[in-house]
Amino acid sequence: MTIIPGFEAGTAEVNGVTIAYAQCGAGPPVMLLHGFPQTHAMWHAVAPELARDFTVVAADLRGYGASGKPDGEGAYSFRNMAEDQRALMAHLGFDEFHLVGHDRGARTAHRLALDAPEAVLSLVVMDIVPTHLLLDQLNRHVARAYYHWFFLAQPEPFPETMIAHDPDTYYESCLLGWGSAQIEDFDPAALAAYRAAWRRPETIRGMCADYRDALSADFADDSADLDKRVTCPALVLYGADGAMARAYDVPATWADRLTNYDGAGVPGSHFFIDQSPVETTRVLQQFLKKQG
Repeated sequence: MTIIPGFEAGTAEVNGVTIAYAQCGAGPPVMLLHGFPQTHAMWHAVAPELARDFTVVAADLRGYGASGKPDGEGAYSFRNMAEDQRALMAHLGFDEFHLVGHDRGARTAHRLALDAPEAVLSLVVMDIVPTHLLLDQLNRHVARAYYHWFFLAQPEPFPETMIAHDPDTYYESCLLGWGSAQIEDFDPAALAAYRAAWRRPETIRGMCADYRDALSADFADDSADLDKRVTCPALVLYGADGAMARAYDVPATWADRLTNYDGAGVPGSHFFIDQSPVETTRVLQQFLKKQG
């Protein structure tokens, strides 16, 4: 099921997991990946506009939404998440595609571009600094704003038990806590989709596992790849009023990871896609159309 107007929902068995997605449009393929604690529904206002010119696929990451929630240490590494999405696009007939990600989806997208550069025509990362940089050079301002990285990464079942007491209160505090967002910034249908997903114990577990693996498998993978560069055309977008913009010169943090990129701020906080969908769409259309 999808709330994105005009899109058809589907699932695919790829890389040993079920991945849920929604698809619409014709033209060059574009994959959209959401972040924490959302689902592919976050693209409800952007995806239909992009589908006028592109074949758009918006997918749920493993552990999130309607996608599978496997067990096992390392199961939620960005490397596994990236392979899920590359395999999904290949399953749909797209060996090459443009890749857009927000938050965890952006970290997955960065890993996919490192591991399978032949598949990525262009890359857009939204409101993140590189994972290794954030963890290796953590400062008190980022730690205060992004405390959830370290809470969610605590051993099971501590965070799961705490969150399950009142999932709406916890996850909505995340939606509102990384900038200037208000609950009214989120479309009611999208918010209902997020709530339906994050109220499920298996989703709570999957999202915690995602953050556990960030501090172990992902940090190790990124440490091993510090010398690797993404060479395709890239765009670094960030919320001009968000926590990352206050703590970093966000585009500058990517200078030694991307060789061909631009950066731009969009009005809003971490969830600027929800707050400024028209501006987000305009910037994405401009970048993607420039790629030919």
